[in-house]
Amino acid sequence: MSGLVFSTFVLQVTLLFPSTEQNSCVAGCTCLPEVKYVNCSSRNISDTLPNVPFSTAYLDLSRNDIVQIQSYSFGNLIGLKTLLLRDNMVSFVSDGAFFHLQSLQKLDMSHNFISYLGNGFCLGLSSLAELSLAYNNLTILESNVFDDLDGLVKLDLRANRIRRIESRAFSSTTTLRHLYLNENNITTLELGTFSTLRSLEMLQLSRNKIASIQVGVFTSLCNVVLLDLSYNKLSGLQFKTLLSICASNAHVLLEGNPWHCDCDLQRVFRKLDDIHRLFLDDYHELRCSDPAELKGSLIVEVAHELCIAETVTVLILTGTVLVTVLAAILMGEKNKRQSLAKDSAEEQVGLEGYCDN
Repeated sequence: MSGLVFSTFVLQVTLLFPSTEQNSCVAGCTCLPEVKYVNCSSRNISDTLPNVPFSTAYLDLSRNDIVQIQSYSFGNLIGLKTLLLRDNMVSFVSDGAFFHLQSLQKLDMSHNFISYLGNGFCLGLSSLAELSLAYNNLTILESNVFDDLDGLVKLDLRANRIRRIESRAFSSTTTLRHLYLNENNITTLELGTFSTLRSLEMLQLSRNKIASIQVGVFTSLCNVVLLDLSYNKLSGLQFKTLLSICASNAHVLLEGNPWHCDCDLQRVFRKLDDIHRLFLDDYHELRCSDPAELKGSLIVEVAHELCIAETVTVLILTGTVLVTVLAAILMGEKNKRQSLAKDSAEEQVGLEGYCDN
């Protein structure tokens, strides 16, 4: 009987005095201490971040009104592994804002208003494997901006306003496997942009404004499986641009570009078709943008015609040269005969005058 009384007493005490971990959960949030989960999404949180339990591993602050992230804002959450800050109004992130989050593996700051990342943005995030900054207002990726992200595997930068990537922007992200740069304003790809990304498996560059690609920019992509260059401004392509990819099984997407259909382009695609480690998955969907008479035509359907005009032109030029040379030879022979005839006549006249004397 005494055991039953003691158990009843313990239950009453537990109900009256909940654990410190449970009691410390901020009002309005959902806390599940047993799985170290705190959900403070859609709580109208603005400047002051909630004081969540120290042992929190998963913190959801999405869909709030947070405007800025100050230095050491999450200083006490050294065990935090996932931090969701998507769908807020964040426009400023102080250097060192995540300094103490050395266990953080996933950081989602998509759908905000961030236009600039300082050199101290990544301080302390040495364990981060996944970073999303999609749907922000970034315009330039400066050199060393992602320093300290030595273990990063996935970087999502799609749907920003990025127009320039400095040569050492990704210099520290050597373990990166997935890079999303689609839906930006990139106009050219320069040497050195991806030089350290030897582990990269997926490179998304679709729906930019890429009109030129420097030969050798993809040289380091020895593990890439998918390179998406669709819906850009490419009108032509150099053979060595894709030949430099050293991967053994690379799939390339090129649909939606304004291709200038001529013999040079056909030669490039014909040569690429002979490289068995490269696959142009959407080649049968590529369409000509110009010349006007081929606009909208599938390249695969007019491929056999693209070099005909050039061949005819070469034949015409060759014929013209031959005719010109032949005419010159005939004219030379004619002039030579006339000259010989004239010399002979003059000699005959001379002989006749000599005999008369």
